Amino acid sequence: MITIKRISYLPEGTFGGVLQDGVPFALSAELPWVSNLPTKSCIPTGKYICKRVNSPKFGEVFEITNVPKRSNILFHRGNVPKKDSKGCILIGEQFEMIGLSVAVIASGKGYSEFMERHNDVDGFELEIINGC
Repeated sequence: MITIKRISYLPEGTFGGVLQDGVPFALSAELPWVSNLPTKSCIPTGKYICKRVNSPKFGEVFEITNVPKRSNILFHRGNVPKKDSKGCILIGEQFEMIGLSVAVIASGKGYSEFMERHNDVDGFELEIINGC
């Protein structure tokens, strides 16, 4: 199971740690909470099923399914939530400022590790929890 433990809610984004079976291995960045509005908000806390899909823009990724009133929510590379996400979850290795925005950096490395950990599966369970 993958868990995203959200640790910081800021106007520019929602940030957390990514854990596999309780062991942290990456960081996450999402849009801020805006009442679960499509393309404007992070998704609600809860349990979801993620399925391997082929995205025209990002290639092979995992899509988070069964999100209430939402679709096409992916895990993918990116740094700044309001610039690089339309409701998806960005994966990285480190938090840092990019200009005036909090971001995740080393996204290529963090996302590659995320995909390597799921190399031999077509899906997995995701739980998103509040950690603060």
